[in-house]
Amino acid sequence: MNVRGVVLERVGELSIRDIDIPGTPNPQEHEVAVSVKTVGICGSDVHYYKHGRIGDFVVKDPMILGHEASGVVTKIGSAVTHLKVGDRVCMEPGVPDFTSLETMQGLYNLDPDVRFWATPPIHGCLTAQVIHPATLTYRLPDNVSFAEGAMVEPLAIGVYAAARAEIQPGDVAVVTGAGTIGMMIAFSALAAGCSEVIISDFATAKLALLANRPGLTTVDLNRQSLAAIVDERTAGRGVDVFFEASGSDKPYDRMTDLIRRGGRVVLVGMPQDKIALDVVALQVKEISLTGTFRYANVWDRALKLLGSGKIDLKPLISATFPFEDSIAAFQRAAQQRPSDVKIQIEL
Repeated sequence: MNVRGVVLERVGELSIRDIDIPGTPNPQEHEVAVSVKTVGICGSDVHYYKHGRIGDFVVKDPMILGHEASGVVTKIGSAVTHLKVGDRVCMEPGVPDFTSLETMQGLYNLDPDVRFWATPPIHGCLTAQVIHPATLTYRLPDNVSFAEGAMVEPLAIGVYAAARAEIQPGDVAVVTGAGTIGMMIAFSALAAGCSEVIISDFATAKLALLANRPGLTTVDLNRQSLAAIVDERTAGRGVDVFFEASGSDKPYDRMTDLIRRGGRVVLVGMPQDKIALDVVALQVKEISLTGTFRYANVWDRALKLLGSGKIDLKPLISATFPFEDSIAAFQRAAQQRPSDVKIQIEL
């Protein structure tokens, strides 16, 4: 079908134009058509814009960007019963093979054939309308805006990380990295039962956004020692859970020193290169090590947290641009201003 979208033509070049993409304008039996209202710009979108690739995923042909979206259902397939025309929704952007072994086991995020919006060669959602599986389309609570709905995607990463951490009531956690994902992990860990989350970064402006959040202790690594803060807050015992969300290799240097015996590590940030890990220290303290990849089976939980007010993401929306100014929105996102968290585009 022919759509108008924000197209990455090649490295460093965006355009807003009509483009033909696979599919039809009408949903099939188990699909819905959604008029897109708000799309957030993710770090991966910016990376494709600036570099044209992430690892083995290389942009070889013009590609529509965007995978964090909310909108309104305009058409439904004949077998869809849980949604209706006019519903306000958000969409989970990774579409697996619903018959794969991984999907059948509930691990659909690990399906090797998953088709994820704005991951080459799959087009994204920065366009007027998308056709999407109804199973991966979720009704927004009445008190959740389109802007907040478009932030469920990064929030789901945090909720999934917290679930993988098997948090117990009263746990104390560390999050290294106070970018968008680090913040989502911190909020989710508190919602899951942590009594305190210690979040560290060199980004002073981003830490300032978290300064008054109940349960959060911020550590500015420009002038504070994470080890000293952990020692003080846990009486030398170490934290129960350690989340790595920076993607840097630096947190691994003394990671095991900060974790109590029998504690847990959840890896969310992805380093560009291989890292050294003190396996013996993990063994001696019986520290559990868990990796995460995106999310699975948590979108309904993320929406409930937003709808209940347990998590408030509105202060993290740094700027909103109209669709016709999408290129300017990407240029701002690429600047990586210290206080910017989430840039969004309204269609």
